Amino acid sequence: MPRAGRRSRALDALHLVKLAGFEEAFPHQLSGGMRSRVALARSLVTAPDVLLMDEPFSRLDAQTRTQMHDELLHIHAMKQMTIVFVTHDVEEAVVLADEVVVLAPRPGRVRESVPIACARPRDPTHPQAIEYIKRLRALI
Repeated sequence: MPRAGRRSRALDALHLVKLAGFEEAFPHQLSGGMRSRVALARSLVTAPDVLLMDEPFSRLDAQTRTQMHDELLHIHAMKQMTIVFVTHDVEEAVVLADEVVVLAPRPGRVRESVPIACARPRDPTHPQAIEYIKRLRALI
C-alpha cells in the first residue's frame, strides 16, 4: 500500500477512536485510556472481519473502562465486525456481549454459552442484567 494510503488509514482509525489531534504524540504523553484507544486503532487499521481482544481494558480505571465499553460498542455498530472479547469481569461481559461463553478450567472447555437478550445500552445495575450476572457467576 502506498505511504499516503497507509497514513490515511491510520488517521481514519485514530479519528474513529477519538484520538484525532494526537497523531504526533509519543506513548509517554498519553493516558492509559488513550493508550488503549491507540491499541484499538492499531487493530482496526487493517479492517479485520474479526477483532480479537484479550482483556484489553483490565488495566483501566472504572470510569475509563466504561468509556471504552461505549467506544467499542459504537465501533461495533459502525463496522459490523465480529468481536471476540476475553474477560474475567462478568459485568463487562454482560454489558458488551451478545453471547457469553463460560469456559471450564483445565483443560479449557465450553461449560455453557449464554445469549444475552437485553437491549443496549446495558446498565449492569438493571434487574435483567443482574439476573444474567448472577447466572454467569453461578456457572463459574
